[in-house]
Amino acid sequence: MSDLDVQIPNAFDPFADANAEDSGAGSKEYVHIRIQQRNGRKSLTTVQGLKKEFSYNKILKDLKKEFCCNGTVVQDPELGQVIQLQGDQRKNVSTFLVQAGIVKKDNIKIHGF
Repeated sequence: MSDLDVQIPNAFDPFADANAEDSGAGSKEYVHIRIQQRNGRKSLTTVQGLKKEFSYNKILKDLKKEFCCNGTVVQDPELGQVIQLQGDQRKNVSTFLVQAGIVKKDNIKIHGF
């Protein structure tokens, strides 16, 4: 009995290759542009998910000048820094971010209505 070589099969992990690579559908960093309804016809546009190396205040300054609206940068404990703009500026903000080269068009998600 000791003459027989017994091979024990190793456990096969079919997802080992998928876990080793970081490039996947879930690893994309999206910039979320949302609208929040206030009272009546008033609304807020929020931008979250920008990279932390960007200066949020400079981006906000350019957005305010470009679209003639007021805005602020809010520090959220869960979401980090969020840019808030007055009015429905979703399409304007997305085109601005793409033209400025801050974000690729594929990485922008527009939410609302």
